[in-house]
Amino acid sequence: MDIRTHSDGESHNLSKDEKAGSNIPRPISDHGIVGDLATLALIAKDGAIDFMCWPNFDSPTIFAGLLDPERGGLFEILPDIPDVRIVQHYRPDTNVLVTRWMGENASAELTDFMAVREDSASTSTKLVRRLRVTRGTVALTLRCAPRFDYARQKETAEVDGHTAIWQPKHCDGIRLTSSLTLQALDGDVICKANLTAGETADFVLTGADEEPMDLADVAGFEDATIQYWQDWAAQSSYRGRWREIVTRSALTLKLMTSRRHGSIIAAGTFGLPEAPGGVRNWDYRATWIRDASFTVYALMRLGYQQEAQDFTSWIGKRAMRCGADGKLDIMYAVDGSTVADEVSLDHLSGYGGARPVRIGNGAAKQVQLDIYGELMDAVYLSNKYGHAISHDGWNGVRDIINYVCEHCEEPDAGIWEMRRGPQHFLHSRLMCWVAVDRAIRLASKRSLAAPFSRWIDVRNNIYEDIWANFWNEEKGHFVQTKGGDTLDASLLLMPLVRFVSATDPRWLATLDAIGDTLADDGLVHRYKSEDGLSGQEGSFSACSFWYAECLARAGDLKKARATFEALLNYANHLGLYAEEFDHRGELLGNFPQAFTHLALISAAFYLDRELDGKSPQQWRP
Repeated sequence: MDIRTHSDGESHNLSKDEKAGSNIPRPISDHGIVGDLATLALIAKDGAIDFMCWPNFDSPTIFAGLLDPERGGLFEILPDIPDVRIVQHYRPDTNVLVTRWMGENASAELTDFMAVREDSASTSTKLVRRLRVTRGTVALTLRCAPRFDYARQKETAEVDGHTAIWQPKHCDGIRLTSSLTLQALDGDVICKANLTAGETADFVLTGADEEPMDLADVAGFEDATIQYWQDWAAQSSYRGRWREIVTRSALTLKLMTSRRHGSIIAAGTFGLPEAPGGVRNWDYRATWIRDASFTVYALMRLGYQQEAQDFTSWIGKRAMRCGADGKLDIMYAVDGSTVADEVSLDHLSGYGGARPVRIGNGAAKQVQLDIYGELMDAVYLSNKYGHAISHDGWNGVRDIINYVCEHCEEPDAGIWEMRRGPQHFLHSRLMCWVAVDRAIRLASKRSLAAPFSRWIDVRNNIYEDIWANFWNEEKGHFVQTKGGDTLDASLLLMPLVRFVSATDPRWLATLDAIGDTLADDGLVHRYKSEDGLSGQEGSFSACSFWYAECLARAGDLKKARATFEALLNYANHLGLYAEEFDHRGELLGNFPQAFTHLALISAAFYLDRELDGKSPQQWRP
């Protein structure tokens, strides 16, 4: 029997015939995640791991059933309990996931985690799955069916009692160690057993070349992992409203940081569509300068300085390697290398038929001038509230700012990576202003050598250019492009980066226009102009939280709070968000999405302070 839990919260049993004839993926919203700061796994409500890259975030998948239920591969643990209700939650303040099956006469609890310890910088990945029967007798079925190299390779398992090993060509192999006897079936591994109340079955997935794990150590690994996450969560300085969802967002952002490199991925997946059945299916398993910089800013707001230092060190290495011209790539692989070329995995059917399924990212070759502003905002704040920048680091910053000064008036692809000709985007111009402004402030604060006269002239020229050429007098609001007439939700960052007062009449007119044109019940679209791709994407989750924050900064606390709390209701059952919402408020796009969770933290932080009548002065640049 195959149990699918849909987003309405009910469990549905698919017959064998129905399963054989279906190609229905589990809904994006039906997933939780576990990880160890090297990779992560998506675990559905029915206990199936249907997405996981091995051994790193940006490695090929070993399970990709979410993108093709028939070919992608998965790791199922299925307790057979009649008329079951399934619930899922995290252990408090951790990334340890618990799935419970509850029936009238029997119940079972599955605990999933990747082992993490304080000294885990060089520790290999250990995915642990512990099933404990809590009541009655339960028939357990396990099926581990990996498909290596993005499901382009099926390898036959070598099974020996309690151990199974897959050794594929040109890919990292895996080892499954079990407390129960494993059996081979069509190259995969199954396990069937009857367990009674109080009995536990342990399953551990490690690298094929790793020493077999002693299952007696599993309980110790679980305790250590719970302690690690709870200790990390306790470092947060946030004590305001919505603390639980803010903590969950912080834990999610932490899961997407690399313990080895200090880089931060934009999302844990690739190929999940921004438009149902459409072609907007991208690979987000890379470090965007923009997204990572925003993530650092969000974590610093909560008191997490180490992540800021690690990312600053990582980006400093990129800056020192970019040469005297100061040009950075818009994104990098997790280890800092060049992002792979974009290719399509045509053998995969795609989530809900959304094709092509892409890996790599062609946008890596685009020019996006806004990245320098997001980066410099994070560098400035990291220096203001953390460690002072090094001499070599400052030299790299000077090269970057000189590049911005030389190129800030050029067209680019913009924040949304539109696949059409370059244009003069307001957001790109705005963030060039931020880059130069924060560099001037940092140099002044730290008494660093800088060409102040030139930088100040450039900053002032950008400021005047925005007011002169990106304000549409006829429309009565700021616009997306130079001389244009359309709106763009990225304009919501104008008061957030303190370019314009949040109560300036021109800004308030723009905010009203965004609410009237791009927002629907608080769900905000990025834009509604032509972007060079077919299909209509959903509303953008991060923009929706920006909108709530802008309402709060404008003084409309009642509407801001109503909008923010409505958005909280669109999270999945675990408080996780994807990149977008469809017209029903269901999750769309890659999952979980760092951009969304960091925007939630920012909005919660500001709105909470305003509701308390406190102004967050310590966070003014």
